[in-house]
Amino acid sequence: MRNIFILRSIRKIYQFFVDIPIKEGTVLNDRYEVLSVIGTGSYGIVYLCKDLKSQENRVVKQLRPSKRYNKREVGLFERETSVLRTLNHKNMPIIYEAFSYDEYFFYVMSFIDGDNLEHQIFFSKKTFNEKESLQILEQLLELVDYLHKKDIYHQDLRIPNILLKDNELFLIDFGLSRQKVSVDPLQSTSSSLHNKQESILEMKQQDYYDLGEILLYLLYTTYFSKSKKALPWTEELSLEKGTVNLLKRLLGINEPYLKISEISADLHAALKAKEKEY
Repeated sequence: MRNIFILRSIRKIYQFFVDIPIKEGTVLNDRYEVLSVIGTGSYGIVYLCKDLKSQENRVVKQLRPSKRYNKREVGLFERETSVLRTLNHKNMPIIYEAFSYDEYFFYVMSFIDGDNLEHQIFFSKKTFNEKESLQILEQLLELVDYLHKKDIYHQDLRIPNILLKDNELFLIDFGLSRQKVSVDPLQSTSSSLHNKQESILEMKQQDYYDLGEILLYLLYTTYFSKSKKALPWTEELSLEKGTVNLLKRLLGINEPYLKISEISADLHAALKAKEKEY
């Protein structure tokens, strides 16, 4: 245990000195001028850049320099660019190109001008009532449905990865996303096919679980505790029966959902119940 702690400490120190963001004003690939750092993740640094050719803002993501010699991390970065290339949705980023120099890896995508839900909730103090929370989930479910129909599973659906602009949702950050690889049934054993199907179901349900957590986050924005004692959400939140059922199935408390059409049916029933109140 002590050795693991030492290795982690060494790695953090190494990353501190190596993963230094690129300076403002630097021009990448003879085209993209760095304006600012807009985000850092576990394996990437994200920059707002000006495209000197089109004069438009772009987002450039860099694989952390500390990970550029790690084949697995490079592979994950390349997998993300591959996933982005398959997307064609107005509420998701467009990838323009990927490039590298001196073994540093980058890709360029569209800039979406909006605040993420985390910023809006915790800094702008934006709140969502039950109906508004369900409407947000409705938009998000449409985006997840689009991905799943393309055999893409986001695997990192969190409020920092959801942008909201003029009440319209945008989904970003596909760094942990997975894409189903076609399997030739003639060259696969029944056991491997079964495992593959189980894996796909697990990825689907991970996205469903994340949807449940997001809905719970939104619902709690209007909650004010009257007691110092923490209680389960089923006791703290006063929700319609349909919303409770939806949450319990998304979170795996009750029978988990197997497909998006089931979620959609329960979501619309919950929304219909709330609309009757207005």
